[in-house]
Amino acid sequence: MGGDIILSAKGLTKEFKGFVAVGGVDLSITRGTIHALIGPNGAGKTTCFNLLTKFLQPTEGTIVYNGRDITRLAPADIARLGLVRSFQISAVFPHLSALENVRIALQRRRGESFDFWRSETVLRRFNDEATKYLDDVGLPAFAQVKAGELPYGRKRALEIATTLALEPELLLLDEPTAGMAQQDIERITTLIGRISQNRTILMVEHNLSVVASLSNHITVLARGKVLAEGNYGTVSKDSRVIEAYIGAGHA
Repeated sequence: MGGDIILSAKGLTKEFKGFVAVGGVDLSITRGTIHALIGPNGAGKTTCFNLLTKFLQPTEGTIVYNGRDITRLAPADIARLGLVRSFQISAVFPHLSALENVRIALQRRRGESFDFWRSETVLRRFNDEATKYLDDVGLPAFAQVKAGELPYGRKRALEIATTLALEPELLLLDEPTAGMAQQDIERITTLIGRISQNRTILMVEHNLSVVASLSNHITVLARGKVLAEGNYGTVSKDSRVIEAYIGAGHA
Protein backbone atom coordinates (compact mmCIF):
# COMPACT_ATOMS: atom_id res chain seq x y z
CA MET A 1 0.00 0.00 0.00
CA GLY A 2 1.11 3.50 -0.67
CA GLY A 3 0.20 6.52 1.35
CA ASP A 4 0.94 7.76 4.84
CA ILE A 5 1.23 4.94 7.38
CA ILE A 6 -0.42 5.84 10.70
CA LEU A 7 0.10 2.49 12.47
CA SER A 8 2.53 -0.30 11.75
CA ALA A 9 3.66 -3.51 13.38
CA LYS A 10 6.83 -5.41 12.62
CA GLY A 11 7.44 -8.99 13.68
CA LEU A 12 4.54 -8.90 16.11
CA THR A 13 4.61 -12.09 18.16
CA LYS A 14 2.73 -13.36 21.19
CA GLU A 15 3.45 -16.64 22.94
CA PHE A 16 1.39 -18.16 25.73
CA LYS A 17 3.41 -20.79 27.60
CA GLY A 18 5.02 -22.03 24.40
CA PHE A 19 1.93 -21.65 22.19
CA VAL A 20 2.46 -19.06 19.47
CA ALA A 21 -0.88 -17.27 19.05
CA VAL A 22 0.58 -14.57 16.78
CA GLY A 23 3.84 -15.21 15.00
CA GLY A 24 5.84 -12.53 13.20
CA VAL A 25 2.96 -10.41 11.89
CA ASP A 26 3.80 -7.33 9.82
CA LEU A 27 0.96 -4.86 9.42
CA SER A 28 0.65 -1.36 7.96
CA ILE A 29 -2.45 0.83 8.31
CA THR A 30 -2.73 3.72 5.86
CA ARG A 31 -4.10 6.99 7.17
CA GLY A 32 -7.66 7.76 6.07
CA THR A 33 -8.62 4.16 5.24
CA ILE A 34 -10.82 1.45 6.72
CA HIS A 35 -8.60 -1.59 7.28
CA ALA A 36 -10.16 -4.93 8.23
CA LEU A 37 -8.45 -7.74 10.10
CA ILE A 38 -10.19 -11.02 9.33
CA GLY A 39 -9.64 -14.75 9.51
CA PRO A 40 -11.28 -18.01 10.55
CA ASN A 41 -11.76 -18.89 14.21
CA GLY A 42 -8.42 -19.42 15.92
CA ALA A 43 -6.56 -17.30 13.37
CA GLY A 44 -5.09 -15.02 16.03
CA LYS A 45 -6.91 -11.86 15.01
CA THR A 46 -8.27 -11.12 18.51
CA THR A 47 -4.81 -11.59 20.01
CA CYS A 48 -3.31 -9.38 17.30
CA PHE A 49 -5.96 -6.73 17.97
CA ASN A 50 -5.24 -6.90 21.71
CA LEU A 51 -1.54 -6.44 20.99
CA LEU A 52 -2.13 -3.40 18.78
CA THR A 53 -4.39 -1.81 21.40
CA LYS A 54 -1.93 -2.71 24.19
CA PHE A 55 -4.30 -4.92 26.16
CA LEU A 56 -1.55 -7.51 25.69
CA GLN A 57 2.19 -6.95 25.58
CA PRO A 58 4.01 -8.62 22.66
CA THR A 59 6.59 -11.30 23.24
CA GLU A 60 8.53 -9.87 20.31
CA GLY A 61 8.10 -7.15 17.72
CA THR A 62 7.43 -3.43 17.59
CA ILE A 63 4.36 -1.21 17.14
CA VAL A 64 4.71 2.31 15.79
CA TYR A 65 1.92 4.89 15.82
CA ASN A 66 2.41 8.23 14.05
CA GLY A 67 6.14 7.64 14.00
CA ARG A 68 6.35 6.89 17.73
CA ASP A 69 7.23 3.50 19.20
CA ILE A 70 4.28 2.57 21.44
CA THR A 71 5.26 -1.07 22.00
CA ARG A 72 5.55 -0.72 25.77
CA LEU A 73 2.88 1.90 26.42
CA ALA A 74 -0.31 1.17 28.35
CA PRO A 75 -3.81 1.41 26.76
CA ALA A 76 -4.57 4.68 28.56
CA ASP A 77 -1.34 6.20 27.25
CA ILE A 78 -2.07 5.37 23.62
CA ALA A 79 -5.66 6.58 24.02
CA ARG A 80 -4.27 9.99 24.96
CA LEU A 81 -2.21 9.89 21.76
CA GLY A 82 -5.41 9.46 19.71
CA LEU A 83 -5.56 5.68 19.25
CA VAL A 84 -8.81 4.55 20.85
CA ARG A 85 -10.42 1.14 21.01
CA SER A 86 -14.18 1.26 20.91
CA PHE A 87 -16.24 -0.89 23.27
CA GLN A 88 -13.27 -1.22 25.60
CA ILE A 89 -12.25 2.32 26.50
CA SER A 90 -15.60 3.98 25.86
CA ALA A 91 -17.40 5.15 29.00
CA VAL A 92 -20.90 3.67 28.96
CA PHE A 93 -22.83 3.66 32.22
CA PRO A 94 -26.15 1.74 32.05
CA HIS A 95 -27.95 3.87 34.66
CA LEU A 96 -27.10 7.17 32.97
CA SER A 97 -28.83 8.60 29.91
CA ALA A 98 -27.27 8.52 26.47
CA LEU A 99 -26.59 12.25 26.72
CA GLU A 100 -24.93 11.87 30.13
CA ASN A 101 -22.70 9.08 28.83
CA VAL A 102 -21.37 11.20 26.00
CA ARG A 103 -20.97 14.12 28.38
CA ILE A 104 -18.71 12.00 30.59
CA ALA A 105 -16.54 11.13 27.59
CA LEU A 106 -16.22 14.84 26.83
CA GLN A 107 -15.10 15.48 30.41
CA ARG A 108 -12.47 12.81 30.05
CA ARG A 109 -11.15 14.22 26.77
CA ARG A 110 -10.70 17.62 28.38
CA GLY A 111 -8.75 16.12 31.24
CA GLU A 112 -11.49 16.52 33.82
CA SER A 113 -12.54 13.84 36.28
CA PHE A 114 -15.95 12.21 36.18
CA ASP A 115 -17.47 14.75 38.53
CA PHE A 116 -20.88 13.25 39.25
CA TRP A 117 -21.17 15.60 42.23
CA ARG A 118 -20.95 18.72 40.09
CA SER A 119 -24.08 20.76 39.63
CA GLU A 120 -26.23 20.20 36.59
CA THR A 121 -25.55 23.81 35.60
CA VAL A 122 -21.81 23.17 35.41
CA LEU A 123 -22.21 19.93 33.46
CA ARG A 124 -24.77 21.41 31.09
CA ARG A 125 -22.03 23.24 29.23
CA PHE A 126 -21.21 19.91 27.56
CA ASN A 127 -24.77 19.34 26.34
CA ASP A 128 -24.54 20.97 22.91
CA GLU A 129 -21.39 19.07 21.97
CA ALA A 130 -22.75 15.83 23.40
CA THR A 131 -25.93 16.27 21.37
CA LYS A 132 -23.85 16.69 18.22
CA TYR A 133 -22.21 13.29 18.77
CA LEU A 134 -25.61 11.69 19.39
CA ASP A 135 -26.78 13.23 16.12
CA ASP A 136 -23.71 11.80 14.37
CA VAL A 137 -24.70 8.25 15.34
CA GLY A 138 -28.43 8.66 14.81
CA LEU A 139 -29.47 8.81 18.46
CA PRO A 140 -30.95 12.28 19.02
CA ALA A 141 -34.32 10.77 19.95
CA PHE A 142 -32.66 8.61 22.61
CA ALA A 143 -30.77 11.38 24.42
CA GLN A 144 -32.72 11.00 27.68
CA VAL A 145 -33.01 7.19 27.56
CA LYS A 146 -30.85 5.28 30.03
CA ALA A 147 -28.07 3.40 28.27
CA GLY A 148 -29.12 0.12 29.88
CA GLU A 149 -32.59 0.44 28.35
CA LEU A 150 -31.41 0.97 24.78
CA PRO A 151 -31.88 -1.82 22.20
CA TYR A 152 -28.63 -3.67 21.54
CA GLY A 153 -27.84 -2.00 18.21
CA ARG A 154 -28.56 1.47 19.61
CA LYS A 155 -26.36 0.72 22.60
CA ARG A 156 -23.47 -0.10 20.29
CA ALA A 157 -24.10 3.18 18.46
CA LEU A 158 -23.91 5.00 21.80
CA GLU A 159 -20.60 3.30 22.54
CA ILE A 160 -19.30 4.60 19.22
CA ALA A 161 -20.57 8.09 20.11
CA THR A 162 -18.69 8.07 23.43
CA THR A 163 -15.57 6.92 21.61
CA LEU A 164 -15.90 9.64 18.98
CA ALA A 165 -16.21 12.19 21.78
CA LEU A 166 -12.61 11.32 22.68
CA GLU A 167 -11.67 12.57 19.17
CA PRO A 168 -9.62 9.55 18.10
CA GLU A 169 -7.36 9.86 15.10
CA LEU A 170 -7.32 6.08 14.77
CA LEU A 171 -10.45 4.20 15.81
CA LEU A 172 -10.19 0.48 16.47
CA LEU A 173 -13.45 -1.45 16.32
CA ASP A 174 -13.67 -4.92 17.82
CA GLU A 175 -16.48 -6.92 16.18
CA PRO A 176 -18.75 -3.87 15.77
CA THR A 177 -21.70 -5.90 14.42
CA ALA A 178 -21.37 -9.00 16.61
CA GLY A 179 -24.69 -10.36 17.86
CA MET A 180 -26.80 -7.94 15.85
CA ALA A 181 -29.95 -8.49 13.84
CA GLN A 182 -29.72 -7.63 10.14
CA GLN A 183 -31.43 -4.26 10.58
CA ASP A 184 -28.91 -3.24 13.23
CA ILE A 185 -26.01 -4.53 11.12
CA GLU A 186 -27.10 -2.31 8.24
CA ARG A 187 -27.47 0.68 10.57
CA ILE A 188 -24.03 0.23 12.16
CA THR A 189 -22.39 -0.42 8.78
CA THR A 190 -23.81 2.85 7.46
CA LEU A 191 -22.70 4.59 10.64
CA ILE A 192 -19.11 3.32 10.35
CA GLY A 193 -18.95 4.45 6.75
CA ARG A 194 -20.15 7.91 7.76
CA ILE A 195 -17.79 8.39 10.69
CA SER A 196 -14.80 7.17 8.66
CA GLN A 197 -14.60 10.59 7.02
CA ASN A 198 -11.38 12.25 8.22
CA ARG A 199 -10.54 9.22 10.35
CA THR A 200 -8.66 5.96 10.09
CA ILE A 201 -10.43 2.78 11.20
CA LEU A 202 -9.04 -0.67 11.95
CA MET A 203 -11.67 -3.29 12.64
CA VAL A 204 -11.89 -6.96 13.44
CA GLU A 205 -15.10 -8.24 11.89
CA HIS A 206 -16.56 -11.71 11.22
CA ASN A 207 -19.33 -10.54 8.90
CA LEU A 208 -17.72 -10.66 5.46
CA SER A 209 -20.51 -8.66 3.82
CA VAL A 210 -19.71 -5.80 6.23
CA VAL A 211 -16.02 -6.18 5.42
CA ALA A 212 -16.75 -6.15 1.70
CA SER A 213 -18.87 -3.01 1.84
CA LEU A 214 -16.60 -0.96 4.11
CA SER A 215 -12.96 -1.95 3.78
CA ASN A 216 -10.32 -0.32 1.62
CA HIS A 217 -7.74 -2.92 2.62
CA ILE A 218 -7.93 -6.32 4.29
CA THR A 219 -5.37 -8.41 6.15
CA VAL A 220 -6.25 -12.09 6.46
CA LEU A 221 -4.75 -14.03 9.36
CA ALA A 222 -4.53 -17.79 9.68
CA ARG A 223 -2.77 -19.69 12.45
CA GLY A 224 -1.27 -16.49 13.79
CA LYS A 225 0.35 -15.38 10.55
CA VAL A 226 -0.57 -13.09 7.66
CA LEU A 227 -2.07 -15.27 4.95
CA ALA A 228 -3.06 -12.62 2.40
CA GLU A 229 -3.57 -8.88 1.95
CA GLY A 230 -5.38 -6.65 -0.49
CA ASN A 231 -8.85 -5.39 -1.29
CA TYR A 232 -11.89 -7.62 -0.90
CA GLY A 233 -11.92 -8.66 -4.54
CA THR A 234 -8.33 -9.85 -4.26
CA VAL A 235 -8.48 -11.72 -0.96
CA SER A 236 -11.89 -13.30 -1.57
CA LYS A 237 -10.51 -15.04 -4.69
CA ASP A 238 -7.27 -16.13 -3.04
CA SER A 239 -7.21 -19.95 -2.95
CA ARG A 240 -5.32 -19.92 0.38
CA VAL A 241 -8.01 -17.76 1.97
CA ILE A 242 -10.82 -19.93 0.61
CA GLU A 243 -9.09 -23.05 1.92
CA ALA A 244 -8.51 -21.46 5.34
CA TYR A 245 -12.17 -20.57 5.74
CA ILE A 246 -13.54 -23.86 4.37
CA GLY A 247 -11.07 -25.81 6.47
CA ALA A 248 -12.29 -23.96 9.56
CA GLY A 249 -15.91 -24.77 8.74
CA HIS A 250 -16.86 -21.35 7.34
CA ALA A 251 -18.92 -20.75 4.25
